[in-house]
Amino acid sequence: MKNEFYQHYKERVVPALQKAHGYKNVHQIPKIEKVVVNTSVGSQQDVKQALEDAKAELALITGQKPAETRAKKSIANFKLRKEQAIGAKVTLRGDQMYEFLERLIKAGLPRIRDFRGVSPRAFDGNGNYTLGVSDQSIFPEVELDKIKRNIGFDVTICTSARTNEEAKALLSEMGMPFSDRAKKPAPQAEAA
Repeated sequence: MKNEFYQHYKERVVPALQKAHGYKNVHQIPKIEKVVVNTSVGSQQDVKQALEDAKAELALITGQKPAETRAKKSIANFKLRKEQAIGAKVTLRGDQMYEFLERLIKAGLPRIRDFRGVSPRAFDGNGNYTLGVSDQSIFPEVELDKIKRNIGFDVTICTSARTNEEAKALLSEMGMPFSDRAKKPAPQAEAA
């Protein structure tokens, strides 16, 4: 049985995008290919324990065992050695990906304090969107009294869209709450 969020994509999002952008072939319609959830604990004092905590939280949130990420080079100022484990990541595809996105959009993002929408400027130019989450407690699976330390992570949504506009249309139809407010220019100092 397919996920509800996937059914929403097939039944509502695909026809809406096809009508709005005039796609002739259903294979031209952008789709979400994968979601990568990444965290780093390189600046913590006790890196090994922080990494174990981060991996446990990621596994709880995503439902999949995370892979360790390692430092590519040594940096003495950060007390970082080459090949030292400093983070964890999970790549989600298929049903797990749609389930995670549904929980993120419908349950996680609305729980952020003073939430006014996600930035519409976080696209990479190739139709991929990255969202930073500063605290894992926005997910309902995480028990607040068992949190040892705040773990922030990045969520990258990789789409098959060719442009940022196509990707934004896809994510908007999926329910991603983009903020409407554009950045206001900095106030100009008046000449005397």
